Amino acid sequence: MPKLKTKSGVKKRFKLTATGLLKHGVAGKRHRLLHHNGKYIRQNRGTKVLSKADTAAVKAWAPYGLN
Repeated sequence: MPKLKTKSGVKKRFKLTATGLLKHGVAGKRHRLLHHNGKYIRQNRGTKVLSKADTAAVKAWAPYGLN
């Protein structure tokens, strides 16, 4: 069997935690921030943990794990 390729977008956007969860940056923080209120900007600061339903799909795109 040939080796499986990792989706290049996945290795740029996600990191694995020590317990196997996936961290990701929050969308909607690049431009047009005047249209968002302060609560939205505060709550989406930093990184978040991906939901359980989405984690399975993203791990399938990185068949040999993420560093």
